[in-house]
Amino acid sequence: MLFPKKVKHRKWQTQRLSPKRLRRPDTRGTTLAFGSFGLKAVTNARMTSNQIEAARKVLTRATAKTGKLWIRIFPDRPITAKPAEVGMGKGKGDLKHFVFQVRPGRMLFELDGVPENVARAHLREAGMKLPVNTIIVSRR
Repeated sequence: MLFPKKVKHRKWQTQRLSPKRLRRPDTRGTTLAFGSFGLKAVTNARMTSNQIEAARKVLTRATAKTGKLWIRIFPDRPITAKPAEVGMGKGKGDLKHFVFQVRPGRMLFELDGVPENVARAHLREAGMKLPVNTIIVSRR
């Protein structure tokens, strides 16, 4: 699982964003930078490190010995939660997991060194593991 080695602030503030603002396309990390094929987000969501790991496992099978895989996102946003049936007050809850806030247009994964049909099949399968709708993009 991916998570930061060291963080400046253990618990972040909530950041309540309006749904209209989250639907705006991302401005960074939107093009293929390393590989020939990529998985691009079409919708927005918070992606947990477990979901990223599940997609990574699918794509590593595709790369085998010849291909290369790039993960273009990293979960660095801490999510906290209080235990069930605990009253209000008494401080913020404990750290639960880390997420990455995905916005439309963000490139999630990239592949290179594999045939096109294999890459498309595995990228489609990896997209099924994620909470966002995705499209497959290529350089060609």
